[in-house]
Amino acid sequence: MSDSADRSARGYEHEPSEPVPEDERRRRRWERRRTASRGARRVLARSGLQRTIRQRLALLEAAGEVYDLDESVDMYGDGVVAALEDKVAGLLGKEAAVFFPTGTMAQQVALRCWAGRTGNPAVALHAKAHPEVHERGAFSQVSGLRPVVLTAEPRQPTAEEVRDCEEPFGALMLELPLVGPGHLLPSWEELTDLVEAARERDAVVHFDGARLWESTVHLGRPLDEIAALADSVYVSFYKSLDGFGGAALAGPSTLVEEAKAWRHRYGGTVFQQFPTALSALLGLERELPRLPSYVLHARVVAAALAEGLAAAGVPWSRVHPEVPHTNEFQVWLPYDADMVAEAAIRTAEETGTLLFARAWDAPVPGLAVTEIDVRAPGLEWSAEDVRTAVADFMVRLKEEAGRAGVRADG
Repeated sequence: MSDSADRSARGYEHEPSEPVPEDERRRRRWERRRTASRGARRVLARSGLQRTIRQRLALLEAAGEVYDLDESVDMYGDGVVAALEDKVAGLLGKEAAVFFPTGTMAQQVALRCWAGRTGNPAVALHAKAHPEVHERGAFSQVSGLRPVVLTAEPRQPTAEEVRDCEEPFGALMLELPLVGPGHLLPSWEELTDLVEAARERDAVVHFDGARLWESTVHLGRPLDEIAALADSVYVSFYKSLDGFGGAALAGPSTLVEEAKAWRHRYGGTVFQQFPTALSALLGLERELPRLPSYVLHARVVAAALAEGLAAAGVPWSRVHPEVPHTNEFQVWLPYDADMVAEAAIRTAEETGTLLFARAWDAPVPGLAVTEIDVRAPGLEWSAEDVRTAVADFMVRLKEEAGRAGVRADG
């Protein structure tokens, strides 16, 4: 195969006169990355999204370990769904919990209920919080809520920003961890100060805890003690626990009962949810106890990554946070994102080791950022394994840079 044909197959242009549309180029790269992930012998994590339907359905073969499969199927939230709700309420130390098909719906309902009780529809949050970035203005467009931004800085808000906010607000929403800037958590002292500052303003506190499951190591407290700081907590069943989907809202029983009414109004009281509920129960049984080990090993991986990039002569790089707060963190490199993505996929295709499994974004031209996720497969990697994988990746990055006429070392 000629070099031009080879590069076309990889998602580059067919010929200079026939550029590949951007959407098509991204689709091809996504397909190659998925294929490389499925075929790789070594990966740091394997999420449900990377598996086939058959492989995902096989997860339920063990469902009898967590629920009596001879019970009747659920209908509109009873049975196994109710059992899942009780399990979550117990883990978080709350009076009750309610299942939702999506976190977007769960949080809108929670904050809508709180707005009715406080009389104030304003919600104080970070500019990079999930509702502001990923939900198409749902707070204001659907639920009559009004976001009040505390800060846009790439960090958690501070207690001073809560106290000094110019506008009154009925609820403080804290995303734990704050994903956009690098899966960042406050310290335990900072978190308690944030909650205290909200209480001083007579505001309720809601935790966007989609990944709260991963936060116990950094905060140094068990789940129920963390959740006790908030009036309500939302958790996801697929982002950390590898379930099929779904979420739960936990809090006072009166709030949960009201949330069930709003869930119905929003179209979230689904006829049957037993596959999703069973996968969530399995996640709580299998993945939840292992998350602390993933977080601790992510720190080993992050340090080895930084060492490998420095040894390869990369002119500048960043592992952020330097000591990961959870089992997910960012890697920043001073190269074109398409070039880095191509090198990452080639490395997996040619060596069978997939170091960078996620897409590379370009916050500005010439700068590439991706996320690393460490799960059960990553526990098998030693620091030396990581450094070797970085070296293999850099060989290919330098080749890609050479084709583009760019230096890839200092």
